[in-house]
Amino acid sequence: MSGSAIELSRRDAKRRDTEDRISDRAQRLVEQHGLDGFTMEDLAAAADVSRRTLFNYFPSKLDAVLGNVPEIPEDVRAEFVRGGPHGVLVEDLASLGRAILDRQDVHRDQVRRLQHILTTNPRLLIAVHGRFEEICTVIVGLVVRRDPALGDLRARLLVRLLVTVFDSVMAAYVDGDDRPLADQFDEHLAAARALLS
Repeated sequence: MSGSAIELSRRDAKRRDTEDRISDRAQRLVEQHGLDGFTMEDLAAAADVSRRTLFNYFPSKLDAVLGNVPEIPEDVRAEFVRGGPHGVLVEDLASLGRAILDRQDVHRDQVRRLQHILTTNPRLLIAVHGRFEEICTVIVGLVVRRDPALGDLRARLLVRLLVTVFDSVMAAYVDGDDRPLADQFDEHLAAARALLS
């Protein structure tokens, strides 16, 4: 790895650490005071960043609480649309899911906290639903680009089935399964495929 690649990797890691710290503090503030019970200035102080830095990471309190929308790397998207990495649609969708999971630093207490604040703050629940639809639309678009004959309806159904598998994985993780999320995803996906075959 070249010096500039190492520096980019360090910068990316530092950025993700700061982003995670801000989201963690935002979730704690919501838990303690409710969504309307603190300001962006309060959040900046709690996260030990300047107000300007805070807005460089998140444009609103809602975004800070929920964190940034997970992204699928462009090279992973391109490979998927070309028919890879395995040549089997469900397996390749699972690879997209693993790519998203591999980029997330998920902690059990944060997942529990987020679940709690979502159930007690309807605006957050609505925002999460909107994000879910946004991510699904992106993945459905990739599926249709890869296989136009599949059509939007079946592509959307397939993606939602995989989201259900992901939800099952997160429930198992919160309940104490400490294996890597990608490994759990593979296991739950295999169980779903066996049930639907």
